Amino acid sequence: MKQFTVNQNDSNQRVDKFILKTCKNLPKSMMYKFIRTKNIKVNGKRCEVSQRLQLGDIVTMYINDDFFKDDASRTLDLQKVDSKISIVFEDNNLLIVDKPIGLVVHTDNENSQDTLINRIKKYLIEKHEYNPNMENSFAPALCNRIDRNTCGLVICAKNSQTLRCINQMIKDSQVHKKYLCIVVSKPPKNQDTLIAYHQKDSKSNLVKIVDVPTPNFKKIITRYKVLKPKDGLYLVEVELITGRTHQIRAHLAHIGCALLGDNKYGNVDINRRYQERYQCLCAYSISFAPLKDSPLNYLKDTSFKAKDIPFLDKYML
Repeated sequence: MKQFTVNQNDSNQRVDKFILKTCKNLPKSMMYKFIRTKNIKVNGKRCEVSQRLQLGDIVTMYINDDFFKDDASRTLDLQKVDSKISIVFEDNNLLIVDKPIGLVVHTDNENSQDTLINRIKKYLIEKHEYNPNMENSFAPALCNRIDRNTCGLVICAKNSQTLRCINQMIKDSQVHKKYLCIVVSKPPKNQDTLIAYHQKDSKSNLVKIVDVPTPNFKKIITRYKVLKPKDGLYLVEVELITGRTHQIRAHLAHIGCALLGDNKYGNVDINRRYQERYQCLCAYSISFAPLKDSPLNYLKDTSFKAKDIPFLDKYML
């Protein structure tokens, strides 16, 4: 039997979400059973799956201790995590960091401990702003992701309220992200809004793009503007109206404007000629437009830019 006292980061969370985070080895089907049989209670009483936990609630679980054992691969070993992070903005609620090329945001198939989120956790632990031993279900979390070989801005929430708030803002298009990239062919127009249809193949980690509505394909919208041509290359600003896997890389390649350095969707011969190993793509700008009643309304009309965009100096100066 274990008891948990709901803290600020646990509050306003559904009972089922809380249980699955605290009992990582507990199958959902058994969780539902334990709630029905009153093996899991809130404040000594029967609870409902959708019940919202409040600050100070006591969650009691009369279940086997094995369900509470954390996966060893998820345990953070600070010795294996680099301390280097580039902070663009920080306050009590969030961090905006500038991720370098080559760093994964979360643990991947290689099971590396040195990820962006783990670097942030290490930073906050050393600042005494985050203590994993004092949290039941929350850990600092990234609100957006970019590929290993894409550089640029990533938002991290320091508390659960901020995480819920930013996730809702992203859903409601109140967080605006812009990207810079270099393409190897002149785009058809100086600026345009592209519409196509997207399907991801999980096995190959490739996406397909088609121009007409097709079963099992999802609509994508990509807005771009050519900023500067130079020596047969083109600096392009991109805004994602939708956000799908590899959307910028695949959509621009689909119209004949592949990213320099992109060996997955681009021109390998051109990449080899420039000796460019990584796609020239940076999530360079984030701005916020939260509603007045948002706890993050103080961010309204603020914008942040990436500090380091290596391919700009290399190709556009």
